[in-house]
Amino acid sequence: MIATRLSAPGSFSRLARRFHALRSYATSSSSVNPTEVSHFNALASTWWDPYGSSRLLHLMNPLRHDFISSCHALKPHSTPQQGLRYLDIGCGGGIFAESAARLPSTATVTAIDPSMDVIEVAKQHARKDPILQEPGRLEYLNKAIEDLDVPQLPGEQYDVVSLFEVIEHINTPAPFLKSCLPFIKPGGWLVLSTIARTWTSWLTTKVVAEDVVGLVPRGTHDWSKYINQHEIRAFFEAQQGWGANGGLKALGCVYVPGIGWRMVAGGEHWGNYFFGIRRDP
Repeated sequence: MIATRLSAPGSFSRLARRFHALRSYATSSSSVNPTEVSHFNALASTWWDPYGSSRLLHLMNPLRHDFISSCHALKPHSTPQQGLRYLDIGCGGGIFAESAARLPSTATVTAIDPSMDVIEVAKQHARKDPILQEPGRLEYLNKAIEDLDVPQLPGEQYDVVSLFEVIEHINTPAPFLKSCLPFIKPGGWLVLSTIARTWTSWLTTKVVAEDVVGLVPRGTHDWSKYINQHEIRAFFEAQQGWGANGGLKALGCVYVPGIGWRMVAGGEHWGNYFFGIRRDP
């Protein structure tokens, strides 16, 4: 849906349905949207082109690690940053997964995506780095989160479960998030990045980024699927055992042409942002 057809970015009926979907406790057999998979299949071949369709993701990647480090540093339950296990959901071509697997503090990275095309791109790119070929270092799976076996033992859970630029492509975010929660170990973190649903984000991500400048391909985003951080907070407030004792953080990030991405406190209320929440130890 291009910007010129978004005749009512404030459509109350649409937002009411969206907000209800986030709060809903209904279950869903799969979070996979075939239209979204088809869109990203078409972009697979350019995923690792730093000046291609995924350029903004390449530029954002260092901030992802910075945000995770800042979450781990939060007191009183700071996380030892050694031997960390990552689950990267919606990994795409592996920009974050590869970089996480190379960190000396990482034990293993499991990265999943429902698109076979982008998973193949990720696997091919990883073969270029001998470090990533070490047994257990990095595993790519062509699966959705609902297809993974739910951990039965604490040792099977993860220190970090990441959802970078994923949740705004999900039709029913509440069941999707609920599917992710069992994979996080006590004291572990769910971290995500997404976009607030505001007039500012409609202008910057739809009109400017897609239609005027072409920073990302048209159709990459659906403004009605954006989620405000207070809606994510409300979802977790309805769960038990999450975010106690300061184990929650949200921080905005802004893309500045010619400079790159920068963290901006308060930006989580109107544009791109990171959100992290810790499972209570």
